[in-house]
Amino acid sequence: MNELLREEPSRRDLLRVIGNSMVLTTAGVGVLTPALAQHVHVALSEAKSLSGGASYQPKCLTQHYFATLRRLGEYIIPGSTDAGAAEYIDFLASRNEDLAAIFNGGLGWMDDYMLKRYKADFLSARTEQQTALLDQLAYKKHATPENAPGQRFWTWARNMVVDAYYTSPVGVQDIGYMGNKALSSFSVPQEAVDYAMKRSPFANEG
Repeated sequence: MNELLREEPSRRDLLRVIGNSMVLTTAGVGVLTPALAQHVHVALSEAKSLSGGASYQPKCLTQHYFATLRRLGEYIIPGSTDAGAAEYIDFLASRNEDLAAIFNGGLGWMDDYMLKRYKADFLSARTEQQTALLDQLAYKKHATPENAPGQRFWTWARNMVVDAYYTSPVGVQDIGYMGNKALSSFSVPQEAVDYAMKRSPFANEG
């Protein structure tokens, strides 16, 4: 019991550091340092949140938006669901109002866009309808005043899914990176980011 009492303030202090350490100046790139990002994955894993089932209750997003984010993540990096990318993003959004607004607003925009064209939200739409929207968002050559908000959100979603994936145990194993076991020494190699950009037809802006 004494050990638990000593550990709990430490965990709360860590989560406070994570909340205060987020940098939202570069559209989702490096929102957290790799060391803090791995602490988030550890906390989620300990809560049995990375099972991919109903055991994870979103802390910021609605269940519908959370499921939409998971689907979007799979288009960005296949396997991002297993890496807990949506959980990672939802957890961080629960610690930062600006990040929460970005993802709630962006996912809402996607649903509104799909409803106007296909009378179905993103998650309920057919695969070819989903990919048609992502083709509009992923490439700058398709930019229009109408889809500008979606393109901005896409950049955030893409970059944060990549960060979430490659700071997770699944992502580290995927690139065969062994590294030092000390969390503070881990970084996401550039080749891993380049690899992520090749895994999905929607990963690059063109």
